[in-house]
Amino acid sequence: MAVYTRIGAEAMATLIAQFDVGELTSAKGIAEGVSNSNWIIETTQARFILTVYEERTEVEELPFFLGLLDHLAAAGCPVPKTMHDRSGAAFREFAADTGETKTLALIEFLPGVSADNPTPAQAEAVGHALAQIHLAAMDYPRSRANSMGPDAWRGFVKGCAGRWQEIDARLAVVPDAVETVIAGLPEDLPGSVIHADLFPDNVLLVGDEVSGLIDFYFACTGPMAYDIAVTHAAWSFTPDGKSQDPAIGQAILRGYEAVRPLSDAEREALPLLAEAASLRFLLTRAYDWLNTPADALVTRKDPMAFFERYEFYRMQGAKAFG
Repeated sequence: MAVYTRIGAEAMATLIAQFDVGELTSAKGIAEGVSNSNWIIETTQARFILTVYEERTEVEELPFFLGLLDHLAAAGCPVPKTMHDRSGAAFREFAADTGETKTLALIEFLPGVSADNPTPAQAEAVGHALAQIHLAAMDYPRSRANSMGPDAWRGFVKGCAGRWQEIDARLAVVPDAVETVIAGLPEDLPGSVIHADLFPDNVLLVGDEVSGLIDFYFACTGPMAYDIAVTHAAWSFTPDGKSQDPAIGQAILRGYEAVRPLSDAEREALPLLAEAASLRFLLTRAYDWLNTPADALVTRKDPMAFFERYEFYRMQGAKAFG
């Protein structure tokens, strides 16, 4: 269960009272997620998500993440608003039962469910919403480097060196593939703040409409086309990466370009950017696969699902994007 910091009923009520959101009526821990402690909070006014940030989250980066939510929400994008406390702060510290000082934020709860088997109509809506946030974030005053960019890829390669065969012998090509992709990445594509992790579980849907894009903790400043490539790789394949649905991929692009048409340079770069996106998630999964203790309360994800995607984009090139 993803609740690492315990908060008693009286302490929880005191914390919620620091926000102008009504009186606490219930608090339920959320089992999903592995990085932070999360609760669904019910008050006399509404429902919220309370997050306590644990060691994996850099607290000094919270102004970027939470400010981004406020910026996008103000622009009418489907993202949850940050609930500021009575002093106007987007996050606050509190003393946990262990004596540690922790940081928390209260976020608007949005309705909707994630799609296990997305339809083209849902994929088109996701592309549309992604373009919305890209345009709205162009004048966001803060910036953040991509913590999962090429420098991190090389670090993960080093962390897996000599051990690829423990996962699958085919992964021996990954170090060279990473260097080849890095060498080919274009440097002058149009940029904005990008989500960089828009998997189906980070999108809430009501029917075929996007009700919320969530979990912006990998958001960074980068090429918008890379974000499209990440989303294409995340949405248009079966979970094992062995089968790709062209209708889903085409729908993402169609929805995106209805809001923000791609330049010729962006469209030309998409195949290589999709290889890059596939390698990024392959590498983090491979590192976790090899370095997560056997008794850890974390389910390891199969790196080969993104090796299959990488091979698909490498072989298909521009045909992968219709």
